[in-house]
Amino acid sequence: MDKGELIDKQATKAVFRKKDMRRALDTMIGLITNARASNEEVLPIGFGKFGATVHNESKRINPQIQKRITVPKNVVATYMPGKKL
Repeated sequence: MDKGELIDKQATKAVFRKKDMRRALDTMIGLITNARASNEEVLPIGFGKFGATVHNESKRINPQIQKRITVPKNVVATYMPGKKL
């Protein structure tokens, strides 16, 4: 199901206009994105947990050129589904 189909189904079930459902979904995605950017966890109860994991800088070997490289520190988005999912 893509975003458009999700909005269509939400609008039908909730008896709202598609325009309003699109705005609500975009707002929710924006809030989760902003919270994740500031290292906050988002916990919609029953749905899951959105968070972030920090991967520290590490030294690896590039298999193509067989040389050591340094992989910089980065932050990766995480999602843990809730029990209902």
